[in-house]
Amino acid sequence: MKNLSFLASLSLLTLTFQFAIGYDPNQVQEYCVATNASTNGVFVNGKFCKDPSLATIDDFTFTGLDQPRPITDYAVNGQIPPHLHPRGTEVLLVVEGTMYAGFITSDLNGPNRLFSKILHKGDLIVFPQGLIHFQANVGTGPAVTVAGVNSQNPGFITVANAVFGSNPPINATILAKAFQLNITTIMDLQAKF
Repeated sequence: MKNLSFLASLSLLTLTFQFAIGYDPNQVQEYCVATNASTNGVFVNGKFCKDPSLATIDDFTFTGLDQPRPITDYAVNGQIPPHLHPRGTEVLLVVEGTMYAGFITSDLNGPNRLFSKILHKGDLIVFPQGLIHFQANVGTGPAVTVAGVNSQNPGFITVANAVFGSNPPINATILAKAFQLNITTIMDLQAKF
């Protein structure tokens, strides 16, 4: 009986260990220099990477971050809407401007809690893996940020697009109940996506 109990415990421990490390495997290669062309490329995690034997130092360096560039995402009032990365933690550094950024804790930690702050040049914020987060330019001029994610394939799910723009659409009655809105409002939101 002791042996059976020991074997059952060992099996359970082994399964638990496999699940604990199984969700985020090690990188499948040392680095991936992104490329849009499949010519001389390697297909990794749904993306084409430059053949590692063709990589050069210029693939890993960039000169000119000290020079102004055209602003797209972070023009005045620009934003990255609420989204999440299911397989990666993100760090965001404000290089220029004033940003409002934050994240919302999961349901597992009690009521969903908002952690947010106004960030200025030189400030950074960490968005924990899998949590909904956002960033918006709240300054009077353009803003520039640098972001990094700790995964080869972090994923990117925009909350509004996923909920209101799914194909086929989620039943409007279900969304109306979930968001405590009337069905007409839900159908109007779905039509926008």
